[in-house]
Amino acid sequence: MVGAKVFKPGEVSESNSSGMPEEFRENQRKRFNRKLADYAGLKNFGVNLIRVIPGGQSSARHAHTKQDEFVYVLEGEFVLVTDSGRQTVGPGACIGFPAGTGDGHHFLNETDRDAIFLVVGDRTPGDEVTYPDIDVELKGGCDGVRKWRHKDGSPYPLKERG
Repeated sequence: MVGAKVFKPGEVSESNSSGMPEEFRENQRKRFNRKLADYAGLKNFGVNLIRVIPGGQSSARHAHTKQDEFVYVLEGEFVLVTDSGRQTVGPGACIGFPAGTGDGHHFLNETDRDAIFLVVGDRTPGDEVTYPDIDVELKGGCDGVRKWRHKDGSPYPLKERG
């Protein structure tokens, strides 16, 4: 058993890949993710350092059924978009997204410089994700594996992560 792992975020590879269905991936290309918790070997919760370049978004607007999310803005400025509207947030702002509220959220970088936040989320099994602005949901299948589906329940074709 290995103990604590000390590292700097820059040691963790950065990726802008997305597991979303292909037709929605392009909107994620201006978001770069460093999976800090995975790198540290953590299993119960995720910690990701997210960098969004100008004109980008953190993700498609979404809501989790079972997993809480916590965001801490480190650098730059974001427009937080929720069901309640738009709100500008900057360094030092903390935002909590309780599971099960159905409040779709994401961050837009409408500035001319990179913006960075840290997101912490639990890994509660059975989570489903809804995307109110696009025809996609992430739901569990009968095998217990979450799958991308249209809102009518029909599955998206399986494609490689890109």
